[in-house]
Amino acid sequence: MAFDFGLRQIGVAVGNTALGTSQALPILSAKDGIPNWDLVSALLGEWKPDQVLVGDPINMDGTVSEIATRARKFARRLEGRFGVSVTLVDERLTSFAAKHAQRDLGHDGNYKREPVDSLAAELILRDWFNQRD
Repeated sequence: MAFDFGLRQIGVAVGNTALGTSQALPILSAKDGIPNWDLVSALLGEWKPDQVLVGDPINMDGTVSEIATRARKFARRLEGRFGVSVTLVDERLTSFAAKHAQRDLGHDGNYKREPVDSLAAELILRDWFNQRD
């Protein structure tokens, strides 16, 4: 399972390492980066992931941004609250790639109406799959 952390929305995707498949799930709403933890618990209970990934939105020069600090805090909370193994995955350009992929599928680029957060989470998951090969 992968999460694309955001202050207002958190993208979610699940995948199967044996098959190399992935799918985006509905976006979780967040308030200042804090999701409804009951919904997170329900997702973890339903999918029972062996590994949880959280995108690490570091700057292009490798420095840690404010949002990366917040994403890392979210990852620690997932570990602490639910006892799951969490890995941070470099997500530089993931949202950019998700926006391009969405446009390639014929969407109009209105990301408020058609957010890309869960597609970005799916790309984080796919990148992690590819790094393991």
